[in-house]
Amino acid sequence: MTRVFIAPGTKLIGPPPGLVALPRPGEIILSPRLHQVLHGDPGLAQLLPGRERGLIGAEGLAHPDELYAYIGVSPHKLRNADVVTLFGEPYPPSPTVEKSTLGILRFTLAGVVLLPLAVFLSVCARLSAAVRVRRLAALRLLGLSAKAVQRVNAAETVAAVLLGAVLGLGIYELTNQMISRAGLPGFKWYPSDGALSVSTILVCLLGCPALAWFVGRASARKAAASPLAVRRSAVEKPLTKWGLLPLVPGLGIVVGYCVAGATGHAPRDTSVSAVLVPAAVVLIGAGLVLTLPLLSQVLARRVARSSGSLSLGLAMRRNEAEPGGALRVATGLILLVYAASLVQGVLIELDQVSRHNSPVQIYSIEIDGVTAKQQHALEGIRGVRGHAIRMSSWTELRVDSYQPVLNAVIATCNQLRESVSKVEGCVDGRPVRLLDVANGYPHDDVQPGATFRFHLWNDGHRRFQPLKVPQDVLRYRDWDDIQAMDADVLLPPSFLPAGYRPDHATLELVSDSDPATVRRVLDGIGGVDPTIAVDPYGINVTALQQIAVVRTLLAIGMVLGLIIGVAAYLVAATDRAMERKPQVTALALLGARPRTLRAAQVAQVVVPLTAGLVLAVVTGKAAESSYLVTGGGAIFWDGQGVPLLLACSLGAVAVAALGSLPLIGRRIDPELIRRD
Repeated sequence: MTRVFIAPGTKLIGPPPGLVALPRPGEIILSPRLHQVLHGDPGLAQLLPGRERGLIGAEGLAHPDELYAYIGVSPHKLRNADVVTLFGEPYPPSPTVEKSTLGILRFTLAGVVLLPLAVFLSVCARLSAAVRVRRLAALRLLGLSAKAVQRVNAAETVAAVLLGAVLGLGIYELTNQMISRAGLPGFKWYPSDGALSVSTILVCLLGCPALAWFVGRASARKAAASPLAVRRSAVEKPLTKWGLLPLVPGLGIVVGYCVAGATGHAPRDTSVSAVLVPAAVVLIGAGLVLTLPLLSQVLARRVARSSGSLSLGLAMRRNEAEPGGALRVATGLILLVYAASLVQGVLIELDQVSRHNSPVQIYSIEIDGVTAKQQHALEGIRGVRGHAIRMSSWTELRVDSYQPVLNAVIATCNQLRESVSKVEGCVDGRPVRLLDVANGYPHDDVQPGATFRFHLWNDGHRRFQPLKVPQDVLRYRDWDDIQAMDADVLLPPSFLPAGYRPDHATLELVSDSDPATVRRVLDGIGGVDPTIAVDPYGINVTALQQIAVVRTLLAIGMVLGLIIGVAAYLVAATDRAMERKPQVTALALLGARPRTLRAAQVAQVVVPLTAGLVLAVVTGKAAESSYLVTGGGAIFWDGQGVPLLLACSLGAVAVAALGSLPLIGRRIDPELIRRD
């Protein structure tokens, strides 16, 4: 929520965009979304003091969901205010997502969406069981030239793709109109913001058909060059080991980064890592696709030799003879699981950027301008577990000599215990030196017996309070990720004379770091005084907003990838069903029972799919870990994401198994064999 406090000055100026007039003291003008939130949560009125005068127009907002308010106040209530003489000039807008984060998001979405899309297009372009390939071969045998056969296939493909592009653009436009009004978790936009640009329309209407032309020509090359080779009895070309070529260097890079992270030698050169890690991810993804047929053939040969099951033997011998058939069905699902690991790594890194890992949260508030009553109210906010006043000794502004500074905190022993991890032998009522047992030794300039002065004030009266550094040492243990008591001396509250407060000091509030408590404390601070500037140490509010957007976009990408992967699976499964019908019919005529055939069909898909999913999970987690090692965060290994990936893998196996069952029907059609 953005609040702009406005006090009238000596010169009348025009209102900001979206406003008819500036709010007077005691008036507020809200964005439509904030108006709804305020009426749904009356407690929010503490942060928005005043009576509503109107709503901000669309031209004054970045998006419909923006929480924005102009609050009119009296001039004497604004501290450290800026003088404004003009509203509405063009200003460089702050991006919704940082450029570096946007690059990560684009790369991840490319893996999540474009990899399954490439598989989908490849499957659609290589429908070996469709009548089209045999028809193209027949055209070639009837005398049509090889180039003419390729052009026929390319023209058919272009016509289908052009129709699909037009439908896709129309569906997107309708979807943009609907979703932009409903919004997505984390952000919302105006329909005009998501309107199709001319470049996008040209890419879809010209680029997609152009790509389809080349794909159509390439997919018909085999039928045009060797029409007899496309018959169902044609012998498949033997597989080569060149498919391992992309996988080996990709895994080498990933394993190298994982070893560097495990041995504590995480790379510092981000420019090199920014090239190597994406390259490794792409190489592994391509290597998975090219390696799976070879892996399926080797696995099928070994299982067929050792298995005594008729169903498993039939399935494995078919995979050995035609290793790419079953994997056309499984490749999209395997790449989807591989991409899911990358998404987890991105979310973990962004989560580390936005917050710390400490169990406590610190809020720093400048004590200048905060009254004693407000300070007491801040210390009593629900959720605050400890509080202290942090101050530094007074020094003269001299450049000719070094003057040591003493950092002190004013707190009771109970407040100290609530703020740090561990305290040993604290006694109230006397000053002591502080020593964090995790950080070594006290400051060299803070020697016992040295005298420092603190500047205090009370309603315009100022005085200096001397302090002699005590001999006694209090040992404590602060938190690892956040320093709640980073000071040299602990002073009791009685150090401050009655009515006096330290100058240039901060009030430090401590609470638990769970999001609900942090939100409750921040709301409580705003309830005490909406204009108080608070620094929630370690919380990057902008990053939190970006993560909400990134999570939503990644979720959309995962849904799109899932839809495309399932579509590729359905197309490939249908293709395989048509392709396998003659063999299944032949086996049925030879006396094989339907149960045996069903088991063989399921095993033919499930066994290589399981091997591919295991490889996808292993390589995906390795790629994720290498990404986290280069990200500079504290987390390199994400064990929590493994159960989710395994659950997705089991779901993919179940879907593939169910999709194999309809291949076996009750009716035997000998015409399938005679026609072949």
